[in-house]
Amino acid sequence: MTFFLQNLVNALQWGSFYALIALGYSMVYGILMLFNFAHGDIFMVGAYIGFGVATGMAALASAGAIALPNWLILVLTIIISMFLTSFVGMIVERVGYRPLREAPRASAAITGLMIGIILETGNLALLGARRVSFPSLIKSTTYNLGGVYVTNKKIMIVGVSLTLMLALHQFVRRTRWGMAMRAMAFDYAVVPLMGVSINNIAAMTFAIGSALACAAGILFGIAYPVLDPYMGIVFGWKAFVAAILGGRGSIFGACLAGFMLGFIEIFVVMIFPSTLRDFIAYSIILLILAIRPHGFFGEPYSARLRL
Repeated sequence: MTFFLQNLVNALQWGSFYALIALGYSMVYGILMLFNFAHGDIFMVGAYIGFGVATGMAALASAGAIALPNWLILVLTIIISMFLTSFVGMIVERVGYRPLREAPRASAAITGLMIGIILETGNLALLGARRVSFPSLIKSTTYNLGGVYVTNKKIMIVGVSLTLMLALHQFVRRTRWGMAMRAMAFDYAVVPLMGVSINNIAAMTFAIGSALACAAGILFGIAYPVLDPYMGIVFGWKAFVAAILGGRGSIFGACLAGFMLGFIEIFVVMIFPSTLRDFIAYSIILLILAIRPHGFFGEPYSARLRL
C-alpha cells in the first residue's frame, strides 16, 4: 500500500503537467474547431520565459537590487511569465490561425506544425542547443507521511495546478467572457450574429491556454530542472491525446484525462518494464476511445461541425 501511495503522489505531479497543457488544446478545439499543434511548443516557450524571468530576478536579488524572498520571486515568475506567454499565444492566433479560420482543417493543422517548428528553431537560434537548468528558487524539503515521502515541491506543483484549473472553471462559468466562450463553443455560427466578436474570443482563448501551458512549463522546470528546445514535442502530443480523451471543449474532461494519462504512465512502469510504458498506456487509451469515440464528456454531434 505504501508503494502504491508513493506512486500515486508521483502520478498526481506528472498528470498535472498533462492536464494544464490539455486545457489549451481543449478550449481552442471546443470554440474554434482547430487543432493548435503549436501548443506543445508554447509550453516550451513558456518554460524558457519563466527561466529568463526567474534567472533575472534571482540575479537582481543576489546583487541586492531587490529585496525579495525566493518564494515571492517564484510567485512573480509564474505571474509575469504567464502574462508574457499569453501574448505569444495571441500572436500565434493572429498571424497563424485567424487568416485560415474558414480554410480546410488540414491547412490549419499544418500551420500549427510549422509554427511549432519556427518556435523550436527560433529558440535554438537565440539560445543554442545547450540545455539550461531552471533556477532552484525553493529548497526541497521531504515529508514522511506514514512511509510515503512527499516533497514540498510536489505539494506546490499539484496545489498550483488544481488552483489554476479551478480558477479557469470559475472564469468560464461566472464571467461574461466565459459565457461568451461557452456560447461560441455551443453554436459557432449564430453567436457572432448576436454581437459577440469571434476575434476577441479567439484571442482570449489562445491567451488563456498559452498562460496555462506556461504555468505547466515552469512547474515542470521546478520538478525536473532541465529545459530543452524540443521538450514541448512529446508533452504536446500526449496532452493533445488527453484533450481528445476528455471530450470536445470539456474543461473537466481535459483535466480528468490529463491526470488519468499521468496515472496510467506511472503505474504501468510499476508493473512492466519502462520500455513498454507508451505501448501499454496508449493501447488502453485506444480501447477507451473505441468504446467512447467522442471522449469522456464529448457531444456526439460535435464531430459533424465545420468539417
